[in-house]
Amino acid sequence: MSTPPDTAPGAALPARRDAEATKAAILRAARYFLARQGHAGITLKAVAERAGVSPPLILKYFGSKDALFARVMSFEGDAAGLLDAPLPELGRHMVRHVLLSQRDRGADPVLRIVFAPLHGERGDLLRANFRTQVTERLAERLTGPDAPLRAELAVGVLLGLSAMYGIARGPALRASAIDDLVERYAPAVQGQLTPLPG
Repeated sequence: MSTPPDTAPGAALPARRDAEATKAAILRAARYFLARQGHAGITLKAVAERAGVSPPLILKYFGSKDALFARVMSFEGDAAGLLDAPLPELGRHMVRHVLLSQRDRGADPVLRIVFAPLHGERGDLLRANFRTQVTERLAERLTGPDAPLRAELAVGVLLGLSAMYGIARGPALRASAIDDLVERYAPAVQGQLTPLPG
């Protein structure tokens, strides 16, 4: 006797994958608005329309607008991908990761920090998360003196590229091959990750 299809092992997996894809779409839509206007002016209706879902579905998955934006204001998951390379290759990895994230997913792992002033008191949360989840986490990986300073400088260099690619949308930059941009820009980031000689 065979197992009925609806009770077969793994039968619920497609629904789970759909739920994860829907949550990801909602988070992308919320990030889109967070990078363009203040938190107070963003409605669940607008996020839902951009994500292709209904506002009640957002509430089902995240509970409230504040809970949704608490997730969006976290850099935890983004920092994991951004910093996922051995230290000698980290500059190249970070540059490539930022550019591919913008080009292929329409989202940047760190750029939303530049919009902190738009968000009033919530901007303080964004800054605190960025500091602990990105720059301090990077500093912990660095060797040699001035690790916190070098981490902030490296991320600052990276943010310049992010802003030029994603906000200013420099036409020459966006028309260039990712590999070429990595070759040109990665040394500037890696230079801050590496202690000065002497």
